[in-house]
Amino acid sequence: MLRVKDGDREAFRALFEKHSASVARFAAGFVGGAARAEELAQDVFLQVYRTRERYEPRAKFSTWLYTIAHNLCLNEVRRHDYKTRVDAAGAGADEGDAPPWDPRDPGAAEGEGYAAQRELEGRIAELVAELPEAQRTALVLSRVEELRYQQIGEILDVSEQAVKSLIFRATQRLKTGLKGYLEGDR
Repeated sequence: MLRVKDGDREAFRALFEKHSASVARFAAGFVGGAARAEELAQDVFLQVYRTRERYEPRAKFSTWLYTIAHNLCLNEVRRHDYKTRVDAAGAGADEGDAPPWDPRDPGAAEGEGYAAQRELEGRIAELVAELPEAQRTALVLSRVEELRYQQIGEILDVSEQAVKSLIFRATQRLKTGLKGYLEGDR
């Protein structure tokens, strides 16, 4: 990032290639749809480039990057028309998404097992989307992006203990919401 700060475009390209997929995954935890998450990831890197001259290496680059991503994602979900757009798009599904298997191939999916898996994935996505913003952010950064609690605390501007608490509460809400899907409950 220090090279980017000095105007090195190749260094910026390298940062983008290294981090864009993880930023898009993080954004997908907020907006659901892969296409919008990709757009948000591009917006994050546009913001990184625009603010490159003000960058100060006080923390890890990834902490600074995810702080920007977190703020842009919050702006997106707080927009007045977000819920309307997500509902109209079928809970954030991207148009043109093809099934990950060929329905003509009888061995590609195990029918009921595949349907149950898709149902579970959909329920998890719903539950994560319903989490309060701080819990959702802490959970995604910890479990998906595998950031340390200290980094997450810096991104959210809270203590490590608060991060642990946010993740614990998010996990408890997910467990409660998935009771019907857990073994022995079906």
